Amino acid sequence: MESATNHQANPPFLRGEAGTVPSGLTPETLTPFQRLFKWFQTLTIEQRVLAGFSLVFVGILIISAISYHNTNGLLRNSGLDSRSHELIQLLGTIETAMSEAEGMHRRYLVTGERAYLEAYKRVIDQKPTLTAYLDELTQDVPDQRQRADVLHRLIERQLGVESKAIMQIQERGIQSVRTMALDGAGRRELEGIHQIINEMDVSERQAVAQRVIASAASTRHTIMLLAIGGGLQLMLLASVYYLIRHDITERRRVAGELQRRGELLEEANKELEAFSYSVSHDLRAPLRHIDGYAALLRKTVDHSLNEKAARYLQTISGAAKQMGQLIDDLLVFSRMGRQEMLQMTVNMDQLIKSILSDLRLDLHGRQISWTLASLPEVKGDPSMLRQVFMNLLTNALKFTSTRATASIEIGVEPASSDEIVLYVRDNGVGFDMQYAPKLFGVFQRLHRADEFEGTGIGLANVRRIIHRHGGRTWAEGALGKGATFYVALSREGTQR
Repeated sequence: MESATNHQANPPFLRGEAGTVPSGLTPETLTPFQRLFKWFQTLTIEQRVLAGFSLVFVGILIISAISYHNTNGLLRNSGLDSRSHELIQLLGTIETAMSEAEGMHRRYLVTGERAYLEAYKRVIDQKPTLTAYLDELTQDVPDQRQRADVLHRLIERQLGVESKAIMQIQERGIQSVRTMALDGAGRRELEGIHQIINEMDVSERQAVAQRVIASAASTRHTIMLLAIGGGLQLMLLASVYYLIRHDITERRRVAGELQRRGELLEEANKELEAFSYSVSHDLRAPLRHIDGYAALLRKTVDHSLNEKAARYLQTISGAAKQMGQLIDDLLVFSRMGRQEMLQMTVNMDQLIKSILSDLRLDLHGRQISWTLASLPEVKGDPSMLRQVFMNLLTNALKFTSTRATASIEIGVEPASSDEIVLYVRDNGVGFDMQYAPKLFGVFQRLHRADEFEGTGIGLANVRRIIHRHGGRTWAEGALGKGATFYVALSREGTQR
């Protein structure tokens, strides 16, 4: 009997050479860069490309974040520059308006002509708008905000002084303000306004100059970062090109090596098949001679043979027949790998009934309890699947021969999405699960030949056929408690 799981040796994989440590260096003495390089050399081509893309992606994200920050700074500086230019222009407008109002007011004090008060009246009308605009432009700059407050007070004082002078003329006449007309009513306040406006203008122009320098530096940094990002992308493309080219070269080399080995293996298989065919046929004639001459010898001297000699002749004849059966099984096993497969729907219920009909002579005189489930249809080669279940049922009959009443069950596991699992269960002698890996091997037997006959090739054929169908085989059992053999077939069917 044989094993349920497929324990076949996997072919060795071709691996790339890992980086070697230079002579005299140990992992403890490697620099961080050398450790990183050594780790990088252990990665596969896919992992290297992914690592390269990840590093460049992180670099581009960092560059993009810094560029975004710099761009926002440029936009912010641009907005501040616009505000500064508007503030400088507003300060010039205020200074011109206040100077014009003071000059025309002085003429009014000299002549008494009310036409000279037009400039004063315009300042009175425009003052709320101008001061509100000034407050808006200076609200985010504390120093300028303080100067603007001083400017507001000076403007109020100048307009207040000029308003008092106008009221004095109206009440006392022009002679009462002649002394005031020589110096000007708001002369002192106007000088303070000129000074504050000049300070605000100088401060704003200095701020504009500093922002221009900062914007230029930020622009240079952004251009440099974008150049670095472009360089990283070029490096990535060059690295990916190199790795892919190296991988393609390596794959071609491996493909060529695999093709060469495949050709050698195919040639060896052909030679092995030819050898096994030749040997099996060459062995048939001597075996026939041994069996035939043993039978002739027994017939010739049968009357003079004692019991021991007759047993010797019987052993010789039996061994020759066993050897012949073994050769036949080997030929079947050899042909199984070359036989063309059919792919069709197989009615398993009919197939099992046909097998049981063929085994009716083996069932003669046996007390057997059969449990036959309703089996599903499967895709595969009918003759090959027939041989699989013929071997499994023959095994079940053979290893339950020591039971007064044999119990054999043929069933199906609960349906799964991708495969159909059929099983044959018996209450025979069973097997020790530690020897399960031997079950499906050629010439592997877990019982002596004098206990149960057989060549040890039947289950190997079962596994080979099921593998060609794209399925799998395994077994479960216990000594004295029977065994269960499982066959899993793909629902789609696979032809090999």
